[in-house]
Amino acid sequence: MIRHESQLPVPSSAMVIFAHPDDAEFVTAGTAAVWAEQGCEVTYLAGTSGDKGTSDPDIPTETLIEMREQEQRNAAEILGVKHVEFLRYADATLVADLDLRLAITRMIRKHKPEAVICQDPTSRFVAQEYIQHPDHIAMGEAALAAVFPSARDHLTFPQLIEEGYEPHKAKYIFLAGSNTPDVWVNTTHVFEKKLASLKAHVSQVGEFDPTELLRTWGRDTAAEARRSGFSTSWDMELAEGYKFFQLD
Repeated sequence: MIRHESQLPVPSSAMVIFAHPDDAEFVTAGTAAVWAEQGCEVTYLAGTSGDKGTSDPDIPTETLIEMREQEQRNAAEILGVKHVEFLRYADATLVADLDLRLAITRMIRKHKPEAVICQDPTSRFVAQEYIQHPDHIAMGEAALAAVFPSARDHLTFPQLIEEGYEPHKAKYIFLAGSNTPDVWVNTTHVFEKKLASLKAHVSQVGEFDPTELLRTWGRDTAAEARRSGFSTSWDMELAEGYKFFQLD
């Protein structure tokens, strides 16, 4: 069990799996930036292309998809993320079925991450003020099933072997947006990168300035890390928290 920030590993490679473009920028962008700075090869995997993420009734769906995907690529570049993949399911339709699990398994076997970050599928409600999007829950559930056992076992989805994707076993799992985090990443020095990456989603942010929102979340999370004893340093002004698992 990891009890202190000094024990937290920096993986050599990581895949951040999330439902929609901009999801990662809210809760894991700081971690992606920190790891990338330390040599980790980070891959983003989005379940959808954000095809319903607009209140403009006149924008064509194809235009919106192209816009949202480019915004995600721009955000990833700011953070130092090396690869961005899209599964291109439709927004608000994700289901943790075998089809989605197969698609995620394919990407895990392709990129072979040492660590996987995904949304916590058990966090149905957040802080008595937010109902978790069903796409977040489905993507998190399917991602965990893809990590274990699907990506590991060669007899699961044998068609992937035929496609050239050999089994892969991830070592670390980080559940983002968890109501029961037990590890935290100090993101203080990469705040400007995180902020810029969120602002890169111009179609979603618009004129809204998310600076204080992200600072407040980061400060509250860092305070939680100190209360837990995970961090004893006031250098951790801002943080992102996760439920952590190290797989055998």
